[in-house]
Amino acid sequence: MADHRPTAQAALWITTLLQQFPELAVELAPGRTGPGARASVPRAPADLADRLREEREEALLLQQRHGLVVPGHSAAPLRLHISDTIRDITDGVVELEEAVRERLGLPRARRAPVPERLRRIAELLDDVAADPVLAAHVRDETRRMARRCARALGDTETVVRISGRCPWCESVSLRAFPDRGAVLCVNPACRCSDADCGCHDDPAYRHTWDEGEWEHA
Repeated sequence: MADHRPTAQAALWITTLLQQFPELAVELAPGRTGPGARASVPRAPADLADRLREEREEALLLQQRHGLVVPGHSAAPLRLHISDTIRDITDGVVELEEAVRERLGLPRARRAPVPERLRRIAELLDDVAADPVLAAHVRDETRRMARRCARALGDTETVVRISGRCPWCESVSLRAFPDRGAVLCVNPACRCSDADCGCHDDPAYRHTWDEGEWEHA
């Protein structure tokens, strides 16, 4: 029987990415405010790299020669760590979808924006669950990208302490993450009884229950 836990965790990370990735485009130019701020960033993330590289090179050249900044950018400078995050996640999602489809023997997917690609990956998670290696890879990659996105946005996820002790390690280390719909044991030494769970081989992994599982735990 397929283990659906890695793909259930991947589904949570995909949901987080779908919520947060569009915010990166808004954060590119933090000086732009007002009702039209969101509409003023029409470029797709995949189209940003060349423009940002040119602007970075131009700004560096002006600074080296004259100590100047690029005209028109002082009021609303592009935040290069945000653009780097957009590029990293965009490339990561494209590569992940290609890897999933190749492993499942599916034809190459048509080009699409990041959110659409994420939804297509989510639709394949039931098939992914039958391949433990692929499932773990999808979980790890979606987790990595969601964490990078959150760090770039400076988000602090809502965390609620849960009374009682962890069923596995007996420590008072249970936390609920409402945005993810998940309960985690935050004790780094916690290990569950399932040898295939990520808590055994990934120091950054924490045993996770979704809300439905926790209600019956």
